[in-house]
Amino acid sequence: MWKMDSPVVDGGSRGHILAMVVRVCAVTAITYYSAKWMLGALDPNSKVRKRAKQVAEQQLRKLNSSAAQKFRARDFNEHEVMIASHLVTPEDIDVSWSDIAGLDAVIQELRETVVLPVRHRELFRRSQLWRAPKGVLLHGPPGCGKTLIAKAIAKDAGMRFINLDVAVLTDKWYGESQKLATAVFTLAQKLQPCIIFIDEIESFLRMRGSGDHEATAMMKTQFMLQWDGLMSSANSCVLVLGATNRPQDLDRAILRRMPAQFHIGVPHDSQRQAILQLILQSEQLNPSVDLKELARLTPGFSGSDLRELCRHASMYRMRLFMREKLGEGNLAKEEFQWDFESKDQQGLQDCQQLEIHMDDLLKSLTAMKVSKFQAHNVLIEKDLELD
Repeated sequence: MWKMDSPVVDGGSRGHILAMVVRVCAVTAITYYSAKWMLGALDPNSKVRKRAKQVAEQQLRKLNSSAAQKFRARDFNEHEVMIASHLVTPEDIDVSWSDIAGLDAVIQELRETVVLPVRHRELFRRSQLWRAPKGVLLHGPPGCGKTLIAKAIAKDAGMRFINLDVAVLTDKWYGESQKLATAVFTLAQKLQPCIIFIDEIESFLRMRGSGDHEATAMMKTQFMLQWDGLMSSANSCVLVLGATNRPQDLDRAILRRMPAQFHIGVPHDSQRQAILQLILQSEQLNPSVDLKELARLTPGFSGSDLRELCRHASMYRMRLFMREKLGEGNLAKEEFQWDFESKDQQGLQDCQQLEIHMDDLLKSLTAMKVSKFQAHNVLIEKDLELD
């Protein structure tokens, strides 16, 4: 009797065990995906990560269209994907050396020091001393073209450009900032030749002190450790490029890692004239405009100041034109046609009215000087209050 029933009992036991295993697996899977969904819903950075992944995949597709080596998003970990969202391909960089005026000597030295060793790596590998530096610092007053130079270097050398946003390295979870700092260099090595550009580098790698937060100190240490590994690698073609207007605030350990340092100063008269010619080369100028005289009248103006001066003068002329045209009673706004390409008398007259005059530039210069004077007085008042 027992022998006849035992096969049935064994078969039922196996089926019961199999059903239990299936139920346990189903419950485990449901619990896992439910917990994962809840963590994603509660994590405030989940949307940022998803957006970063989409941007990174888009940039990698652009890179694959022109690169011999193909990159896939699954080849990078989640931290590298976050950094890759700040990747700029050489084709997307719209700045070249021709867009920078008045810095011929600095440009020549940068091309010989940084660009040529990258573009001709096979030739420069014959000596350890010929290779490009692993760190370059551009320092000088704001608005003098440091960021433009960084982009022009990447464009000329054909290097991938990581425009590193320091905010992306900060994370509330313990240890994540160090992983992100490591991912900056591992990603750059995978994408080499590559530039890691850090604008306002003193805000991230300022001089360390006993009052630094533990997480910030660990992130800086990890960043410098990875940088040391980059410097010790002879075959690596990765460059850390920093820009700052406060080099005195940088940590000495960072300055040691940036042996190539270039001062981008405030332009002098001939440099300002070259910058003005570049800014206004595509604009319609009245014969009264004297760029040499305007350059003489703008001591202490940076390149961005000169661009703002020209923009304000051009907008002043446009406002006068619009007041005249749109103020006419027999001309409705919706019927007005902006046809400046016409060669008829009206078109030529409109073009002449839009020409930038010397008076427009001088009025803009006066307005900017008043604004700068007021801002300077405000800063002085604040300093007196602090004292």
